[in-house]
Amino acid sequence: MATKAYGAYAADKLLEPIGITRREPGPSDVQIDIAFCGVCHSDLHTVRSEWAGTLYPCVPGHEIVGKVSAVGAGVARFEVGDTVGVGCMVDSCQHCAACGEGLEQFCENGFTGTYNAPTPDTPGHTLGGYSQRIVVDEKFVLRIGHAPEQLAAVAPLLCAGITTYSPLRHWKVGPGKRVGIVGIGGLGHMGIKLAHAMGAHVVAFTTSESKRQDALDLGADEVVVSRDAEAMAARTGSLDFILDTVAASHDLDALTALLKRDGTLCLVGVPEHAHPSPDVSGLIFGRKAIAGSLIGGIAETQEMLDFCAEKGIVSEIELIPVEGIDRAYDRMLKSDVKYRFVIDNSSLG
Repeated sequence: MATKAYGAYAADKLLEPIGITRREPGPSDVQIDIAFCGVCHSDLHTVRSEWAGTLYPCVPGHEIVGKVSAVGAGVARFEVGDTVGVGCMVDSCQHCAACGEGLEQFCENGFTGTYNAPTPDTPGHTLGGYSQRIVVDEKFVLRIGHAPEQLAAVAPLLCAGITTYSPLRHWKVGPGKRVGIVGIGGLGHMGIKLAHAMGAHVVAFTTSESKRQDALDLGADEVVVSRDAEAMAARTGSLDFILDTVAASHDLDALTALLKRDGTLCLVGVPEHAHPSPDVSGLIFGRKAIAGSLIGGIAETQEMLDFCAEKGIVSEIELIPVEGIDRAYDRMLKSDVKYRFVIDNSSLG
């Protein structure tokens, strides 16, 4: 079916209105009329070919919230009118060990991304949420339990939310744990909210003194300006777990020094250039670990959404019309957003 979208035809072109075709819903498909789509830094990297392999035309967007407008004959979990979401994946092989364990993000044959991934559908690669509607297999559709007035701010949970929730859950963050959150941006502000809601003592780390009050308001118990050597030294060996959300190359040794014995530093940001090689002696003599984490599986993403609905957690957003996306990208590069842009998809109409 013909669908209005917004995307780019080349890396050096601004995003513009694009007419795309969505498949008619098959037996297991859910058709979603998109109300809101969050703007992820991955969108910018992909549409501007800062990561290799961008397929054009490129329609980004993998933080999708909307209403079910049609379902296939075999769909049992959703009905027309349901409020639902779609995150970073729309398919996976469904038969490897990872998929069998509900870890589709680690599919051994490669998951199908919501945009820029091979698909039988026209034009041969997936097209994302900067569009009026999307058709997705029901296995990759998520139920949204938040109030209607919160839905725009729910959209970033589909990426920023699960990217921070998954490692916090995996490393058993909760009461009695001291947890560091590095970076107070789109990911970091969600990390603070979630770790606080899980009952941990939260220490936020930022390079900017101006973000101190924001971090406290988000739920941090302490805020450390990482350029303050004395403040950093005072917290040596004090943290059980650190979630590092910074996507720029930086010194990891300064962070591993903050870990207790058996502590873990988990990275969720992919830098443009590699981090300086860490000093392994600091790891060896404290049995410490540097790890990574990638979004979350579908079951865990649903768990995250239910947790956030119960706790009243949403992202801090700025709602924009779709024609403002290039300006939003430029502002993202300057960190000029608190803390996520979300597209009002009604502006596509």
